[in-house]
Amino acid sequence: MRSLNIAATGMLAQQTNVEVISNNIANMNTTAFARRRAEFNDLLYQNMIRAGSASSDQGTIIPAGVQLGLGVRTAAVYRISEQGSLNHTENTFDVAINGKGYFQVQLPNGETSYTRDGSFQLDPNGTLVTHEGYTVVPGINIPVEAIGVTINASGEVLVKLDGQPDPQNVGQITLATFANEAGLEAIGKNLFIETPGSGAPNVAVAGSPGYGSIMQGFVENSNVNVVSEITDLISAQRAYEMNSKVIKTSDEMMGTVNQLK
Repeated sequence: MRSLNIAATGMLAQQTNVEVISNNIANMNTTAFARRRAEFNDLLYQNMIRAGSASSDQGTIIPAGVQLGLGVRTAAVYRISEQGSLNHTENTFDVAINGKGYFQVQLPNGETSYTRDGSFQLDPNGTLVTHEGYTVVPGINIPVEAIGVTINASGEVLVKLDGQPDPQNVGQITLATFANEAGLEAIGKNLFIETPGSGAPNVAVAGSPGYGSIMQGFVENSNVNVVSEITDLISAQRAYEMNSKVIKTSDEMMGTVNQLK
């Protein structure tokens, strides 16, 4: 019976759906986490009677035909790039992007990755780094003798030195945008890398047209809506149960046929 395999694909699809939802809930407090959504496609169809075929020698046409579906499959797990709320931390090296864009981070292998997690720190050399110690591009060093650090909306890093009335510019944080943000590949640690699906990065100064501005002393919260996730979880659970009932019903029908004498 086709219904056994069809319902099995439905159960597998809802299992994937629950896994995506559970990952969203698990990251509800992860800085700058973008929630995911599972999307599904129907599988191939078997044409028992093809629509538009001739039904007689007189040229009559079958208007609808008979197509039987074979179930469902996971088409994609889509990343929803909606900005989360901004949390005021008052930490000097916490920065958030208000609008579009990603910070650029240099990985140990020299490759550039991208993140919206702006909870930066200083390494022993005074270089601005992520919590994993990866350098924030373009590589900004804060002098040891600095008595104050200001990061303005355009990403300029200004340090106040003792005895000097004017702040000194030690670098500027730039932002990257992509034609298709959903095409970025997540590699963990709140980092992404570009792919052919995302397109090449477009780098510019924060506050430029199409780019967000930088806010010092803030971090971006996760955009996970817990109420929505719990509602989706209940729906996925009920869909899983209904597919399991289809398998149970198909089994009972096969048992009835098996008992025929």
